[in-house]
Amino acid sequence: MASFRINTERMLADLDMLRSIGAVKTGVVRPAYSEADRLARIWLAQRMEQAGLEVSIDAIGNVFGLPPGNEKCILIGSHSDTQPEGGWLDGAYGVIVGLEIARASLEQGGTPVACVSFQDEEGRFSTLPGSRVWTGMMSLEEADEYCDSTGLRLGQARLERAGMPAPRSVSTDRFSAFLEIHIEQGPVLDTTGERIGVVENIVGIRTEKMSFLGEQNHAGTTPMHLRRDAFQGLNHFVSTVNGRLAEVATPETVWTVGHVDLHPNANSIVPGRADFTIQWRDADDARLDRMTEIIYATARETADSLHLGWQHFGCDLIAPTQSNATLVEAMAKAAEQLAPGLWRRMPSGALHDAANVSSVLPMAMLFVPSKGGISHDFAEDTDRDDLALGAEVLCEVVARLG
Repeated sequence: MASFRINTERMLADLDMLRSIGAVKTGVVRPAYSEADRLARIWLAQRMEQAGLEVSIDAIGNVFGLPPGNEKCILIGSHSDTQPEGGWLDGAYGVIVGLEIARASLEQGGTPVACVSFQDEEGRFSTLPGSRVWTGMMSLEEADEYCDSTGLRLGQARLERAGMPAPRSVSTDRFSAFLEIHIEQGPVLDTTGERIGVVENIVGIRTEKMSFLGEQNHAGTTPMHLRRDAFQGLNHFVSTVNGRLAEVATPETVWTVGHVDLHPNANSIVPGRADFTIQWRDADDARLDRMTEIIYATARETADSLHLGWQHFGCDLIAPTQSNATLVEAMAKAAEQLAPGLWRRMPSGALHDAANVSSVLPMAMLFVPSKGGISHDFAEDTDRDDLALGAEVLCEVVARLG
């Protein structure tokens, strides 16, 4: 059993307080470096200090709460920024659970625990820049050059630190492991009635921008058999690639055409160009490679058969990440102890800061259910009993590791 106990009522009260900062309807609007985000990070720092933790906010804005002394400790956390229309739990839950476990452990003489909120996990400026900079995967100077959709540079946005202490870095050497608890953001646990997910891996993600090039022409006077319609190329490609990818997919494999831009995008004009993105995710690199071959071959065949041009602009690659086997087993034992028969091993189909942190520390994750599988939406929610149980399971994991 755990050598210390968390106060789940206190944890939920803190989560409700964080929810109020940037609250809109039933969700939260707290994009990275926004005013609501600045206020949230100030509040987090204050709560960490009140818990007896030493606060460091580094140059990019990651907020750390460290136990006194220099002893190696377990790091627990996630992120507190949100999507432009975000739910109240995505990221915030993991940060507050980390705070509560660190606080309770310090109060009761348990294993040393630190907590963290990584900055811009939701990608206002780039893909997980807070944890990428902290782990050395990207320099701060490189991160500073990224811009949001308005053209604002991250290097300019991060300088707004009113109410925060001067930047102070935290070395990865201070920690022995990283644990992250998160809502699932998918339907598996909610559908099965299970209450805990032990994450064995985080899927790899590949994203490619492509274009079909046709001939822009009059929609009323151009006969159908003479058209070189770029949108029909996209339509044919999607229909064909769906069937071909399904032949190599597992139940966890996914792919998405997520952004489409037609030119000139007018009622009475045959589209001359269709720009689009396609993204595919799986935990196995070999399967991702095979999917890449299928996608490119299908696009070429589509262009040839419909007399279109085809362009692609370079694949953005994020490799699959494996959780640390020892940590996974500790999580499995804790889940079976506190939720017997109501847990499962599973992949994460979403990207998390844990994937980056795994490059410097042993890493593992826990999931709790998302009602209806909904996330990145104001309707995102999880039963409070499940939130409390997840925190208790993670506390038990910390005790087992300690």
